[in-house]
Amino acid sequence: MSNSGSGLLLESHYRTKAVEYLQRWIGTPYSWGGDDFSAFDCSGLVVEVLKSIGKFYDQEDYSANALYQKYKDNEVKQSSLGCLVFWFNKEGKAVHVAMMIGKCFLIHASGGGSKVKTMKDAIDKNAYVMMRELKKVAKFRKSHYGQGYKIVDPFEPKKK
Repeated sequence: MSNSGSGLLLESHYRTKAVEYLQRWIGTPYSWGGDDFSAFDCSGLVVEVLKSIGKFYDQEDYSANALYQKYKDNEVKQSSLGCLVFWFNKEGKAVHVAMMIGKCFLIHASGGGSKVKTMKDAIDKNAYVMMRELKKVAKFRKSHYGQGYKIVDPFEPKKK
Protein backbone atom coordinates (compact mmCIF):
# COMPACT_ATOMS: atom_id res chain seq x y z
CA MET A 1 0.00 0.00 0.00
CA SER A 2 1.20 3.45 -0.74
CA ASN A 3 1.83 6.15 1.82
CA SER A 4 -0.72 8.41 0.17
CA GLY A 5 -3.74 9.48 2.20
CA SER A 6 -6.01 6.93 0.53
CA GLY A 7 -3.41 4.18 1.14
CA LEU A 8 -3.30 4.97 4.85
CA LEU A 9 -7.10 4.92 5.04
CA LEU A 10 -7.21 1.56 3.29
CA GLU A 11 -4.49 0.16 5.58
CA SER A 12 -6.43 1.36 8.63
CA HIS A 13 -9.61 -0.22 7.25
CA TYR A 14 -7.90 -3.60 6.79
CA ARG A 15 -6.36 -3.47 10.27
CA THR A 16 -9.75 -2.72 11.79
CA LYS A 17 -11.57 -5.41 9.80
CA ALA A 18 -8.92 -8.01 10.68
CA VAL A 19 -9.22 -7.31 14.41
CA GLU A 20 -13.04 -7.24 14.28
CA TYR A 21 -12.98 -10.65 12.60
CA LEU A 22 -10.38 -11.98 15.05
CA GLN A 23 -12.49 -10.96 18.05
CA ARG A 24 -15.36 -13.13 16.79
CA TRP A 25 -13.27 -16.25 17.45
CA ILE A 26 -12.79 -15.69 21.20
CA GLY A 27 -13.99 -18.84 22.95
CA THR A 28 -13.34 -21.16 20.00
CA PRO A 29 -11.59 -24.34 21.18
CA TYR A 30 -7.85 -24.79 20.65
CA SER A 31 -6.67 -27.86 18.76
CA TRP A 32 -3.14 -28.65 17.61
CA GLY A 33 -3.15 -28.20 13.84
CA GLY A 34 -6.64 -26.67 13.94
CA ASP A 35 -7.36 -24.36 11.04
CA ASP A 36 -11.11 -24.31 10.63
CA PHE A 37 -14.16 -22.94 12.37
CA SER A 38 -14.45 -25.83 14.84
CA ALA A 39 -10.99 -25.32 16.41
CA PHE A 40 -7.79 -23.36 15.82
CA ASP A 41 -4.17 -23.52 16.82
CA CYS A 42 -2.22 -20.27 17.03
CA SER A 43 -1.13 -20.07 13.40
CA GLY A 44 -4.41 -21.47 12.07
CA LEU A 45 -6.25 -18.60 13.76
CA VAL A 46 -3.89 -15.90 12.44
CA VAL A 47 -3.92 -17.41 8.94
CA GLU A 48 -7.73 -17.41 8.91
CA VAL A 49 -7.76 -13.72 9.83
CA LEU A 50 -5.12 -12.84 7.22
CA LYS A 51 -6.99 -14.85 4.58
CA SER A 52 -10.18 -12.93 5.36
CA ILE A 53 -8.54 -9.68 4.26
CA GLY A 54 -6.52 -11.11 1.35
CA LYS A 55 -3.09 -11.13 3.01
CA PHE A 56 -2.60 -14.91 2.92
CA TYR A 57 -3.27 -17.55 0.28
CA ASP A 58 -4.16 -21.23 0.44
CA GLN A 59 -0.90 -22.48 -1.07
CA GLU A 60 1.26 -20.86 1.65
CA ASP A 61 2.71 -22.68 4.69
CA TYR A 62 0.49 -22.26 7.76
CA SER A 63 3.11 -22.65 10.50
CA ALA A 64 4.03 -19.89 12.95
CA ASN A 65 7.58 -19.96 11.60
CA ALA A 66 6.40 -19.60 7.98
CA LEU A 67 4.28 -16.61 9.01
CA TYR A 68 7.31 -15.06 10.69
CA GLN A 69 9.45 -15.64 7.60
CA LYS A 70 6.80 -13.95 5.46
CA TYR A 71 6.65 -10.80 7.63
CA LYS A 72 10.02 -10.69 9.43
CA ASP A 73 11.23 -7.69 7.42
CA ASN A 74 8.46 -5.64 9.02
CA GLU A 75 9.71 -5.86 12.61
CA VAL A 76 8.57 -2.98 14.84
CA LYS A 77 9.48 -1.95 18.37
CA GLN A 78 5.96 -0.96 19.49
CA SER A 79 2.86 -3.05 19.07
CA SER A 80 -0.28 -1.62 17.53
CA LEU A 81 -3.58 -2.78 16.11
CA GLY A 82 -3.10 -5.83 13.87
CA CYS A 83 0.59 -6.44 14.60
CA LEU A 84 1.70 -10.05 14.96
CA VAL A 85 3.71 -11.22 17.96
CA PHE A 86 5.95 -14.26 17.52
CA TRP A 87 7.66 -16.32 20.24
CA PHE A 88 10.81 -18.31 19.45
CA ASN A 89 12.33 -21.56 20.70
CA LYS A 90 16.02 -21.95 21.56
CA GLU A 91 16.83 -22.74 17.92
CA GLY A 92 15.34 -19.40 16.81
CA LYS A 93 12.26 -20.91 15.18
CA ALA A 94 8.91 -19.13 15.68
CA VAL A 95 6.68 -21.51 17.65
CA HIS A 96 3.75 -19.30 18.68
CA VAL A 97 1.93 -16.35 17.13
CA ALA A 98 -0.74 -13.92 18.29
CA MET A 99 -2.36 -10.77 16.91
CA MET A 100 -2.43 -7.48 18.79
CA ILE A 101 -5.77 -5.75 19.23
CA GLY A 102 -4.16 -2.54 20.49
CA LYS A 103 -0.94 -1.59 22.27
CA CYS A 104 -1.38 -3.88 25.29
CA PHE A 105 -3.72 -6.75 24.45
CA LEU A 106 -3.54 -9.68 22.06
CA ILE A 107 -5.75 -12.53 20.95
CA HIS A 108 -4.30 -15.99 20.47
CA ALA A 109 -5.24 -19.65 20.37
CA SER A 110 -3.42 -21.22 23.28
CA GLY A 111 -3.49 -23.67 26.09
CA GLY A 112 -2.16 -27.10 25.52
CA GLY A 113 0.21 -27.69 22.66
CA SER A 114 0.44 -30.83 20.59
CA LYS A 115 -1.51 -33.03 23.03
CA VAL A 116 -4.75 -31.07 22.55
CA LYS A 117 -6.61 -32.66 19.65
CA THR A 118 -10.24 -33.01 20.74
CA MET A 119 -12.94 -30.88 22.32
CA LYS A 120 -12.52 -32.84 25.57
CA ASP A 121 -8.78 -32.08 25.53
CA ALA A 122 -9.51 -28.36 25.03
CA ILE A 123 -11.97 -28.35 27.93
CA ASP A 124 -9.59 -30.28 30.21
CA LYS A 125 -6.68 -27.93 29.41
CA ASN A 126 -8.75 -24.69 29.28
CA ALA A 127 -7.44 -24.28 25.72
CA TYR A 128 -9.32 -21.69 23.69
CA VAL A 129 -8.96 -18.57 21.61
CA MET A 130 -8.58 -15.89 24.27
CA MET A 131 -7.64 -12.29 24.87
CA ARG A 132 -4.64 -11.66 27.13
CA GLU A 133 -2.25 -8.87 28.05
CA LEU A 134 0.98 -9.01 26.03
CA LYS A 135 3.13 -8.36 29.10
CA LYS A 136 1.63 -11.31 30.98
CA VAL A 137 1.85 -13.72 28.05
CA ALA A 138 5.47 -12.68 27.45
CA LYS A 139 6.34 -13.18 31.12
CA PHE A 140 4.66 -16.61 31.19
CA ARG A 141 6.32 -17.84 27.99
CA LYS A 142 9.73 -16.55 29.14
CA SER A 143 9.49 -18.21 32.57
CA HIS A 144 7.97 -21.52 31.39
CA TYR A 145 9.60 -22.02 28.00
CA GLY A 146 12.51 -19.57 27.87
CA GLN A 147 10.96 -17.87 24.83
CA GLY A 148 11.50 -14.29 23.75
CA TYR A 149 9.31 -12.49 21.25
CA LYS A 150 9.35 -10.11 18.29
CA ILE A 151 6.59 -7.93 16.88
CA VAL A 152 5.98 -7.49 13.15
CA ASP A 153 3.47 -5.43 11.22
CA PRO A 154 1.88 -7.40 8.35
CA PHE A 155 0.08 -4.29 7.12
CA GLU A 156 3.22 -2.33 6.28
CA PRO A 157 4.85 -2.71 2.88
CA LYS A 158 7.87 -5.02 3.03
CA LYS A 159 10.99 -3.12 3.99
CA LYS A 160 13.99 -3.55 1.72
